[in-house]
Amino acid sequence: MKIDNFFAELKRRNVYKVAVAYAVVAWLLIQIATQVFPIFEIPNWAGRLVVLLLILGFPVALIFSWAFEITPEGIKRESEIDPSTSITHSTGRKIAAFTAVAAAIAAALLVFQLIRARSTSPSAATISNKSIAVLPFDNLSGDPQNAYFSEGVQDEILTRLAKIAELKVISRTSTQRFKSAPNDLRLIAQQLGVANILEGSVQKANDQVRVNVQLINALTDAHLWADTYDRKLTDIFAVETEIAKTVADVLQAKLTGSEQHVIAARPTANTEAHQLYLKGRFFWNKRTGSDLKKSIDYFEQAIAADPNYALAYAGVADGYVWLPGYTAGTPRDCYPKAAAAAKKALELDGTLAEARVSLALAIWLYDFDSTQAIREFQRAIELNPNYAIAHQQYANTTLSALGRFDDAIVEGKRAVELDPLSLVINTDAGANYYYARRYDEAIAQLHKTLEMDPGFYIAHVVLGWTLDANGARDAAIEEYQKARALNDDPAMLGMLARAYGLSGNKMEAEKILDQMKALSKARYVSAYSFALAYLGLGNKEEALRWLEQSYHDRAGSDIGYIKVEPLLDPLHGDPRFEALAEKIVPAAQFGDRTAAKK
Repeated sequence: MKIDNFFAELKRRNVYKVAVAYAVVAWLLIQIATQVFPIFEIPNWAGRLVVLLLILGFPVALIFSWAFEITPEGIKRESEIDPSTSITHSTGRKIAAFTAVAAAIAAALLVFQLIRARSTSPSAATISNKSIAVLPFDNLSGDPQNAYFSEGVQDEILTRLAKIAELKVISRTSTQRFKSAPNDLRLIAQQLGVANILEGSVQKANDQVRVNVQLINALTDAHLWADTYDRKLTDIFAVETEIAKTVADVLQAKLTGSEQHVIAARPTANTEAHQLYLKGRFFWNKRTGSDLKKSIDYFEQAIAADPNYALAYAGVADGYVWLPGYTAGTPRDCYPKAAAAAKKALELDGTLAEARVSLALAIWLYDFDSTQAIREFQRAIELNPNYAIAHQQYANTTLSALGRFDDAIVEGKRAVELDPLSLVINTDAGANYYYARRYDEAIAQLHKTLEMDPGFYIAHVVLGWTLDANGARDAAIEEYQKARALNDDPAMLGMLARAYGLSGNKMEAEKILDQMKALSKARYVSAYSFALAYLGLGNKEEALRWLEQSYHDRAGSDIGYIKVEPLLDPLHGDPRFEALAEKIVPAAQFGDRTAAKK
């Protein structure tokens, strides 16, 4: 057969029309399967099977249209039909009409999908399909005392998912604002910047546990996967691992060999130790001085039950490293204990990002070793790229203090992206702008934080700093007073004394200084606070003496910012001040992006 005749015959036998019709219908079937299968919780492999069968069916349809013809008497082989009686032209018109109808339906479906996608949110197109938030699991145990356990299961599933680099996983601080099975998942997903939500419940009775989970694409309301696990309490780690692996598979996130190993880890074989650890995390997450002390007590009980429980040592480190910031312990007492516990945790398990962050903080805030601290922060982020606290502390505690403001702001923004509703992370993002002396941006960020919670005292503190440094001293005093009313933090007294003194109200400044001296006999009042108070009174000699005492106390969370703190500007140029600043941040490391490589 000549080539021209072959193509003419393809046309006569409607092969071209069948090909077009098949392609249109196949696309339509795939779109319908994509929308319908998740609603009935049909597994992903079924969808892939539909696509494979449609692909395999394409050449079959073409061969059929070439070799056979539909006649009034039924389907016959082409070779059996007299060309003069063929009705392929009539069949072709029917195929064309059918194709037009299918194409119209397909076009309508496409328009519907576009409108729906546009209506979700302006930023929906930028939300990765590999993003997820794990909402608080319902405690169905009938005993409120088991709340720590359901919270712990949620937290550990989230932690396993967070270690998968291909996933964006929202931190616990933000997800805790939403109960499980809420009414408007789409709105929550938009607030958190994710496409998918995992929700569930936990029922614990004696040594039996039931865990129900379901994964939902919140932007399309599609149910992607659900399952129920009835296991012994001793098998809870296996359940958490299985859930994490299944979620990764459903979201098509590839796991490296090391990631598979990490999320399958069984931290302890001691059930009692694990229960004590979960109670410790329950109190640690409350973040008050008294609750941090309770958390350390539970972590230490977990260690007593299992001396090789690495996560429990990491918990002790986390507790001690935060105590000074909540005026519940002195730096000299707490930071060495944090470092020792973190090092022990890493001896037992070098993959713990939490322990590396606590070690980095202790190293920087106590030893002022920025090079080693940066290495630990970077390794923590490598191990757990979704650990918002790692990005937050790397940015605010170290990079800003070293004058690496652009890097700090980038890391701070990443922390906010991973934990968008965390008040402290949003506040620290504002502080990064403050240290960079980008006051307008700092004020905007801090106002945004206070819109989320007007009662968050740390945001009032940092806003006070910013207004103070920007020349709005009366407004700064107002913010300091708000913070003081919200939290009995002695640090506020030093800030108020400085602001009153520099505004000309020396009498009020001296009154506050006397109050600080009296208070220091009963509780810890930082040397740095005294330095600020004396600075407000114009006594630079006493201010410098108290700054040197702060360095001696190893109070890095205060004195560590000596080179970038705007409130200390009146001391710049003084030889004693410059010598002290050089001890903490050597000139060679200030603003040096290669410091961690030295």
